[in-house]
Amino acid sequence: MTRLFAFVIAALLALPAQAQEQTIDKMTLILDWFVNPDHGPILVAQERGYFADVGLEVEVIAPADPADPPKMVAAGRADLAISYQPQLHLQVAEGLPLIRVGTLVATPLNCLLVLADGPVQTIADLKGRKVGFSVAGVEEVLLDEILRQNGLTLEEIELVNVNWSLSPALMAGQVDAVIGAFRNFELNQMEIEDVPGRCFYLEEEGLPPYDELIYIANRDTMDRDMLRRFLSATEKATHYIVNHPEDSWEIFAGTARELQDELNAMAWVDTWPRFSLTPAAVDHGRYARFEAFLEASGMVEGRRTVGDLAIDLGAQ
Repeated sequence: MTRLFAFVIAALLALPAQAQEQTIDKMTLILDWFVNPDHGPILVAQERGYFADVGLEVEVIAPADPADPPKMVAAGRADLAISYQPQLHLQVAEGLPLIRVGTLVATPLNCLLVLADGPVQTIADLKGRKVGFSVAGVEEVLLDEILRQNGLTLEEIELVNVNWSLSPALMAGQVDAVIGAFRNFELNQMEIEDVPGRCFYLEEEGLPPYDELIYIANRDTMDRDMLRRFLSATEKATHYIVNHPEDSWEIFAGTARELQDELNAMAWVDTWPRFSLTPAAVDHGRYARFEAFLEASGMVEGRRTVGDLAIDLGAQ
């Protein structure tokens, strides 16, 4: 009895320490836009309990303005945000304390979109035509390089700001092409509307490949241990998605009624193969090449090192 009593007392005394070990850390993640299949690993990690397994409670927030996430991270109002590699280069050059800590979608999604049976069958056919865009700056530089590779200049086309209405503007005939359309969304949207589109893929038109969607943090205030656990959980979710894409779609779509439609189902099929299987890892050559491209284009002055732009938390 004495030994049993001593064992019970010891177990009770150990409870506070165990409870302390199970403390959940809260973190805030700002999406790049409304929830969509691009965010599959995040929602699957949430629904399958992978965040909880590593002691995280992740608040996922869709921004009111897609320009807000980097600003919120830079201002310390969020732990993490989803952004785009091309924009990161510009933001770091401008002095924002941002750094890439992980990759979500490891290939470009952006494309130059035209009507499949329209007048633009080659890039050269854009001469004298209207091209729609939504984000000034990077998209103009990307378009300028595509045109240059095909013997044209920006002065030989008319740029039209379509205010995020990319495929509708194209289908309505307001423009002859749009830059900034995502190949996993706008192409499917046009197919559903029975107005087939066709993409000119940037990485096939002379542009350096890049990571479309990345996780960015504040380089001065980030909690490295917490971010490592986040990336570990989303990596586990990505491998689950790759192994079980149909089951993962059911999990993802089950999180909100608005996701359960034809467009999101089609986009899921086109998106999940593009998720980074090693989200923490950095492709140093990819970041160096894109920085050199932006410098050569005049978008940035000087050249930042890869270490100024991206970090591999898994290697530290």
